[in-house]
Amino acid sequence: MRRADIVIIGGGPAGMAAAVSAYDAGARDILILERDAALGGILQQCIHNGFGLHRFGEELTGPEYADRYAAQVEERRIACCFNTMVLEITPDKIVTAMNAQEGVFTVQARAVILAMGCRERSRGALNIPGSRPAGIYTAGTAQRFVNMKGLMPGKKVVILGSGDIGLIMARRMTLEGAEVKMVCELLPYSGGLQRNIVQCLEDFAIPLRLSHTISQIHGTDRVSGVTVSRVDENGRIIPGTGEYVECDTVLLSCGLIPENELSRQMGLPMDPVTGGAVVSERRETAMPGVFACGNVLHVHDLVDYVSEEAALAGRAAADYVLGRTGQPGSSIPLKAGKGVRYTVPQRVAEEQTEKVRVYFRVGAVFRDARLVVRAGEQVLLDRRKPKLAPGEMEWVELTPEMLRQADGGIEIAVEAGAGGAENG
Repeated sequence: MRRADIVIIGGGPAGMAAAVSAYDAGARDILILERDAALGGILQQCIHNGFGLHRFGEELTGPEYADRYAAQVEERRIACCFNTMVLEITPDKIVTAMNAQEGVFTVQARAVILAMGCRERSRGALNIPGSRPAGIYTAGTAQRFVNMKGLMPGKKVVILGSGDIGLIMARRMTLEGAEVKMVCELLPYSGGLQRNIVQCLEDFAIPLRLSHTISQIHGTDRVSGVTVSRVDENGRIIPGTGEYVECDTVLLSCGLIPENELSRQMGLPMDPVTGGAVVSERRETAMPGVFACGNVLHVHDLVDYVSEEAALAGRAAADYVLGRTGQPGSSIPLKAGKGVRYTVPQRVAEEQTEKVRVYFRVGAVFRDARLVVRAGEQVLLDRRKPKLAPGEMEWVELTPEMLRQADGGIEIAVEAGAGGAENG
């Protein structure tokens, strides 16, 4: 059996940032296990720019951003095993993995960082009626075909879901000569960043149909068209609103699912909203010495935030293996109040000497809103926000003084302005 101080599962942006941070915090025996042939994860196929503005102060493409961190990993001579699939992690941190060179092997870790990322929701999870013709892809699969394989999935495209990958692929397919008929979104608001709505749809005059979904897929050997229907406030198809749209390709951008099979196998408590583990401000799970960060914890909108969070987890893991954490004290639970879907972290240690950043997402579009942080009946923070949207992650900082005033928990809520919540 091998041994390592810190084993990191995943060599994407979260895994690389965690490794670099753990090394810089004093840990040396670090091992990254990555199922792909190189570091970088999903960034390898994201050839558009817009990455790194927060982390590096400049606009980079996905491969450029990944290369920055891969170079840092190489400079520190952090060990990596590529083409390696992790099969199991036991509660006592024994990691079982396999690859073609070594077969099945085990590593006894002192700390584990979960950085497995996420996967796309497929057609099978959406229950769209119709036959099973060729021409139906997730947006990420189409992105890999176009950007890495040089293959075009189709010529006439309808995209279901307005997540960021779907919006970006609407632009990418258009630039490659395809006709993107429309982007349909089941919800009454887009799930993507506002900048992507503008740059990927509005700049190319691609229609965005809110409160619409694909109610039928037509075709036998190949997709020949879809029926697009309006839905009511409960997401149910409104009879008589169907419109036939000719196309040969359907791209699905209907949400991302954190890859937490290993986490559940370990018995970690999971957050039902994020789909990730319940963590502290150090990104430590309920199992001491096991940390989680990046999209396996909760889906981020910016990779810069992934790296920021992963750096925090890496430092915490290094502190754990180097014995700098001390005995765990009491913690304060964080509650997602009115208008807020979830918070990360879900709990915060009571004794703090620095500010704690808490990330959250709202459940509707709010304009002229109030962001309120409460401890019981006491208001700790009350801030005006001109706009809050589900597609953009928000954060608030809790000071040590706020935490000292917490009595049994802290609630983060959003209250609508005079106009109320849009599409609430």
